[in-house]
Amino acid sequence: MEREKVYEVLTGVFRDVFFDDSIEINDATVAGDIDGWDSLMHITLIGAIEDEFEITIPMKDVVGMKNVGEMVDTIMELAD
Repeated sequence: MEREKVYEVLTGVFRDVFFDDSIEINDATVAGDIDGWDSLMHITLIGAIEDEFEITIPMKDVVGMKNVGEMVDTIMELAD
């Protein structure tokens, strides 16, 4: 899956999870950039990503992600 396609799908997931159609994400996006993205919502977000991309993200990767760019890298690795 190409990075642009991952971003297209991932943006939809973010918008659904956070109920905000104005959300725009990029490689540098972090939790502090999105209202409501706390530790509980992070778990909800990861679950939604796993469902959408039909992958399972190992916990070591979940806790190691520092920004959306790393999230996209992980999705690309697991979705292939």
